[in-house]
Amino acid sequence: MHGTLMHTAGGGAVGWPPVRVLILSADIGAGHDAPARSLRDAIHARDPDAVVEVVDTVAAAGPVARTLVRSGSELVLRRLPWLFELQYALVARWSLTRGLAQWLAWTVGRRGLARAIRAAQPDVVVCTYPVANLVLAFERLRGRLEVPLVSAVTDLAALHYWAHHGCDLHLVIHPESAAEIRSIAGPAARILAVRGLSDAAFEEPADAGTQRVALGFASADRVVTVSGGGWGVGDLRGALQAALAAGPDVRVVALCGHNDALRATLQATYARDARVLVLGFTDRMPEVLGATDVLVHSTAGLTVQEALVRGARVVSYGWGVGHLRFNNAAYRRFGLADVVTDRGALTTAIRRGLDSPREPDIAFGRLPSAADAVLDLAAGR
Repeated sequence: MHGTLMHTAGGGAVGWPPVRVLILSADIGAGHDAPARSLRDAIHARDPDAVVEVVDTVAAAGPVARTLVRSGSELVLRRLPWLFELQYALVARWSLTRGLAQWLAWTVGRRGLARAIRAAQPDVVVCTYPVANLVLAFERLRGRLEVPLVSAVTDLAALHYWAHHGCDLHLVIHPESAAEIRSIAGPAARILAVRGLSDAAFEEPADAGTQRVALGFASADRVVTVSGGGWGVGDLRGALQAALAAGPDVRVVALCGHNDALRATLQATYARDARVLVLGFTDRMPEVLGATDVLVHSTAGLTVQEALVRGARVVSYGWGVGHLRFNNAAYRRFGLADVVTDRGALTTAIRRGLDSPREPDIAFGRLPSAADAVLDLAAGR
């Protein structure tokens, strides 16, 4: 592998090769690619000479992995949530089948990921996709991965693939995840709560009134954002209607992700309603969440944490299956989000959030940087 001990994070010493970072993501929704891009950009900001490559894990693992994981995933997530629940039970919830699924993932994925690592010659490998982390953690334990392995954990709970005693470091967006990680990876697991897996704009405070005006609303409006994640899953229509019913001064931002059919339908339905702004996949999340009083979100993950940083109340609604079921239970347990399972209770939950505003998390910008942590490992620190 590349000579990691010859380089210091923050710029390579004269005469030494640049640090090389391999980030393994996956094109499944946006919850893996977005933190991979944010981390890549933060590393480049910290060390412009660094060579950072983002690789799609499923593509790298080969055609069998694409068939098992990627093909049909979008259809299942959007149209067949019951099937996703069954799949998740088989690969994660039940210990016997989980062990078999982990062995299958390692068997199918290790050769393709080994090729990707040989091609990239990294000083450190970061996984924003948990299956990649699982496969490489086994390889790390067996001595076949010679460089540090980092798991960039963007879920709150259900961490059996994110956490592993073969990982050198677990980066988390929720400090509350630490106990579950240690229960899986052991009490000696290295865990660091970080910033830098989201857009860097989240690290600076935002004025809510200014952000609302930028979206076309009045600065004093109350804003509810409804989101279905990168693929626009869940009951976004119902959530939008429930938000509008919460009060005459409520304005709604509907985030449809890559669900173009849903975006077109909602835009046509609310074309003449100035209370509603419908967006597809957007790079304006710091602005949108800066304007938001209440986020209604279906798929957990990074968006919830970003909303909390901006000071929004969060309601998890519309798609509580698979790993979301466990994340929702953790949201309740830690008091991070309200969890609603039926449309009839959603308007009440939104009103409750509007009537009890939160303060932005000013301390977030002072957390350690994920980029610094990765570069330190690459440099042998």
